[in-house]
Amino acid sequence: MVEVNQNLIKKCITSGRLQTVYRMLEEDLEVQTLLKMSNIMAVGRMKYNDHGPVHSRITSGTALEILRIIGRYRKPNMIIDHGMEMEDAEIVVLLGAYLHDIGNAIHRTQHPQHGCYIADAPLNRILSRVYSRIEDRIKVKCEVLHCIYSSDDEIQCLSLEAGIVKVADGLDMAEGRARIPYDLGKRDIHALSALAIKRVEIVEGETKPLKIKVYMENPAGIFQVQNVLMKKISTSGIGNFIELTAMDISGKVIMGGS
Repeated sequence: MVEVNQNLIKKCITSGRLQTVYRMLEEDLEVQTLLKMSNIMAVGRMKYNDHGPVHSRITSGTALEILRIIGRYRKPNMIIDHGMEMEDAEIVVLLGAYLHDIGNAIHRTQHPQHGCYIADAPLNRILSRVYSRIEDRIKVKCEVLHCIYSSDDEIQCLSLEAGIVKVADGLDMAEGRARIPYDLGKRDIHALSALAIKRVEIVEGETKPLKIKVYMENPAGIFQVQNVLMKKISTSGIGNFIELTAMDISGKVIMGGS
C-alpha cells in the first residue's frame, strides 16, 4: 500500500537517466519560475488548489508508481510504438507529470494548450542531455507534450503514459492541497470537498491491476471523487485497469468496492 504524497517521488526515481531528468527539472530556473507563476495565477488570483512545485512532485511520484503497477499488464506506448525501453516510458511520465500544469502560468483557461508551447524550451534543454539521437528526442518530446495536452479533462488520452499522468493528477486530492485557498477565504464545494479527503492510497488490485483507496472525513469528499477523479479516469483510456473505493477514516466503504 502506497500513500499519495510528496515523498513518493524519492522512492520512484531509481535509474540514472531518470535521476538526471528529475534533478534538471528541480534545478531549472525557467521550470521553477513557471510553476511559481502557476500558483500565483491559480491559487493567489483564482483561489484554486495548489498547481505549483509540490503538486508537480506529488503527481510525478504517483504517476511513476502507477506505471510500475500497470506496466506489468500493458506495455507503454514508448515500447509499442517506438521500440524503446521502459526507462524511456518512465522519462515521458516523469516529464509529463512534472510539467502538466505549467500552462497555468499564462491562465487557468486552456492551460494544457499553453503548457505545450511554454514547455518546448525546457524540454529541449533536458532531453538534449539524455538523448544523443535527434529522432529519440523528438519522439520523447511529442509523447510528453501529448501528456500535457491530454491532462485536459475533456481530451481523450491516446497513450498509456498520458492516461497515467492524467489519473495521477486527479489523485492529488488530499486536504493539504486545498488548505491555502481555504485560508484565503474560499468556501465553495470544491474547497470543502477537498478538505474532507484525508489521504489517498494506491496498491496492486485484486480484480483489476490498480486499486485506489480514498479516505474521507465526511461525505463531502464524494464530490471530489466524482467530479474530479472520475472525470479524469473517464478520458484516461486506462479506466478498465482501475478499481476505485471511497471510504470514511474508519474504513467503512462509502462508494465502490470493498
